[in-house]
Amino acid sequence: MALYNDQQIKIYNSLTGTKDNFKPINEGYIGMYVCGPTVYSNVHLGNVRTFMSFDMIYRYFKHLGYKVRYVRNITDAGHLENDADEGEDRIAKKARLEQIEPMEVVQRYTVDFHNILNTFNFLPPSIEPTATGHIIEQIEIIKKILEKGLAYEVNGSVYFDVLKYNKTNNYGKLSGRNIEDMIHNTRALDGQSDKKNPQDFALWKKAEPQHIMRWPSPWSDGFPGWHLECTAMSTKYLGENFDIHGGGMDLKFPHHECEIAQAEACNGHTPVNFWMHANMLIMNGKKMAKSTGNYILPNEIFTGENEHITKAFSPSVARFFMLQAHYRSILDFTNAGMLASEKGFNKLMEALNSLDKIDSFSETKGFNIIEWKSTCYAALNDDFNTPTLIAELFSAVKFINQIKDGKASISEADHKVLKASIHAFVFDVLGLENDSVQGESSDKLEDAVEVLINLRNEARINKDFALSDRIRDELAEKGIQLKDGKDGTSFSTN
Repeated sequence: MALYNDQQIKIYNSLTGTKDNFKPINEGYIGMYVCGPTVYSNVHLGNVRTFMSFDMIYRYFKHLGYKVRYVRNITDAGHLENDADEGEDRIAKKARLEQIEPMEVVQRYTVDFHNILNTFNFLPPSIEPTATGHIIEQIEIIKKILEKGLAYEVNGSVYFDVLKYNKTNNYGKLSGRNIEDMIHNTRALDGQSDKKNPQDFALWKKAEPQHIMRWPSPWSDGFPGWHLECTAMSTKYLGENFDIHGGGMDLKFPHHECEIAQAEACNGHTPVNFWMHANMLIMNGKKMAKSTGNYILPNEIFTGENEHITKAFSPSVARFFMLQAHYRSILDFTNAGMLASEKGFNKLMEALNSLDKIDSFSETKGFNIIEWKSTCYAALNDDFNTPTLIAELFSAVKFINQIKDGKASISEADHKVLKASIHAFVFDVLGLENDSVQGESSDKLEDAVEVLINLRNEARINKDFALSDRIRDELAEKGIQLKDGKDGTSFSTN
């Protein structure tokens, strides 16, 4: 029997503003769509944090036995420089500045996106559609919205009529915005726009003569609006009503609000049951921005070549750092936070290595394995609360270290349950890796420290206590603690 039968997940639904019991539309199956990147520049760490949140959620659903169709798109056309349907296409602008073809820009940064996510150990989505691969579907949606009188065509461009839609629907229900307030706080059109109202948004834009990326349509040679592509791709692969739509908090308005309006106008009902939004990543208490230098790229974390960090960190340490915060919380990236996460990650991996080596069993004392496992699931079922899960993992780490020190014991049956469970939570759900390079380094460190322990033991036998103390003290300065016990000397790192 699938694990999901025993677990009731609560998800914070941005549409209702509450944690709601999650029940998929079709039992055992989940349809999830997440807005992917616009591929005109290197993926930044804030993007990674958003996609990592949904990677963890995807992993947990799969762990529970759900069959998940996870769709994450690539925006390769139609995303203009601002949300008012004005400015140059971001990809076309990059191509113009670098004097290359737009699809060269798309290819370069799509490859970069995939490489970065692979480095962070992301699972690939089930489907990764592109906007340019779904022009026909987008045109068909526009036709339907026009037929229902909720859009209008002007000079080859087609716009969604927000005010007319709002007469029978609620534009702003996702973001909590009131249409009257939006009208009041928006400057009047300057006469140069084709829109009836500033709130209206483009479904199709007629291409200017210099615009390279264009496609034929019943209205003009042009390109689809940015909001439309996600409606077309999500409903094509997941149906007119599906379980979960996710993205960054910055997409709630206007992008996701417009998606809801388009889908309801086209199909006559709400497209998504649960809207989920991951919060932003800041740095040293401030918004990340290239213009101020308060900025770091993922590869700079791995090399240490950034003024805001003092050393390089592994992808798993960075992943561990980000998952220590709830996906709906703002996360502040700092050097101190990364150093602390590295220590915590290493302690977790050392405990897992120790757990694997346990070969002496007796009655379990000092820890309730079944209760601990239930608490871990309760954390994940509570809107995917990874900080609480990680705290529970360290409760298990403490118990494992007590077994190692002879202060606790575990039965063979409980050892199997603990080992299987902690491996599932750490590797399958959180997606952390105890990679081979770290393992080799750890083995070499262990061998080197054992040599020093043997030298210290010889010094103690020869009553050379000055040398014995010097070895102990200098190792302590390096973060390696020696501990003398009845079974000899052991060490730990901090």
